[in-house]
Amino acid sequence: MKNRVFKKRMMGALLGLAMFLGACSQGSASTKNPVVIYTNADDEPIQEIQKALDENGFKDQYLLQTFSTSELGGKLLAEGSNIEADLVTMSTFYATSAQEKNQLFQKLDHFGKTLQSTPEYAAPFTSQEGVIFYNTKALAEANLAKPTSLKDLTKPEYKGAISISDIKQSSTAWLLFQALVDTYGEKEAKEILQGIYANAGDHIEQSGSGPLKKVRVGEVVFGFGLRHQAVKDKKEGQPIDVIEPTEGTYSLTESLMVIDKGEKTNSKAQEMLAVIIEKARPEILKIYPNALYEEEDVSGLEVANEPKVFPEPLTAELLEQHKKLVE
Repeated sequence: MKNRVFKKRMMGALLGLAMFLGACSQGSASTKNPVVIYTNADDEPIQEIQKALDENGFKDQYLLQTFSTSELGGKLLAEGSNIEADLVTMSTFYATSAQEKNQLFQKLDHFGKTLQSTPEYAAPFTSQEGVIFYNTKALAEANLAKPTSLKDLTKPEYKGAISISDIKQSSTAWLLFQALVDTYGEKEAKEILQGIYANAGDHIEQSGSGPLKKVRVGEVVFGFGLRHQAVKDKKEGQPIDVIEPTEGTYSLTESLMVIDKGEKTNSKAQEMLAVIIEKARPEILKIYPNALYEEEDVSGLEVANEPKVFPEPLTAELLEQHKKLVE
């Protein structure tokens, strides 16, 4: 009798542990066929995705897993439609290359009219913009003039005072490269980049957020990185301010895509995509204040002075081409 009770208790404990481990991903699912979501998004968009789904009929019907951009991009290119995910949020340029190679995304139903030309399989989700930012206290102590352009960052007085991210490790750096190539052409852009890299020295970071971390603590005065992160710091009272470079504020989009698995395609994936765009985008727009759809209103938001997009289609192949500028 005691052995039976012990066995029942052990089975109950093991079952409870299994249920706990199964719910440890960022979204838990109680259905037999949950929508598996893979994302490279930051914490704030992920929270809005979960909120939108949970409050609009899809609570416990999805499993969400996060990846770095390069990791998820590699999976899309290597695994194609055999990937476990049903719905992905990913940098649009990676998705474009993955689609050209594997034809793995499903054509989307109507989800709103975009301001820029968009592939029929991608619904723009966020917009990442690149700017110069600086530590106001460190600037005063260093007695330096503020740069007005990316090209200014090559000036000798900024040696050791700037931080950028490495384009080989972070797509954030690509925003800087796009601005230079589009404004000055590849030949002059390469010369400017040599000057910027020389001035950055040991302050070339692997992470896109690395430069801002160094600027926050005053280790360097200036940095280049994501605009929304610097604006957030400023609003929260950090000694951070932004400079919109005269070359323009360039952006990269991240989009939502549904994996086309033929008859095995999860039917709820497109429904969830539509809910995310309709319900999450209004809040996400407050974080990334760059309109992507015609009906979006950015009045009252701290938008960039001169938002721009690179004139050529952005692909993983073009990124590789631009990486060669610093080899």
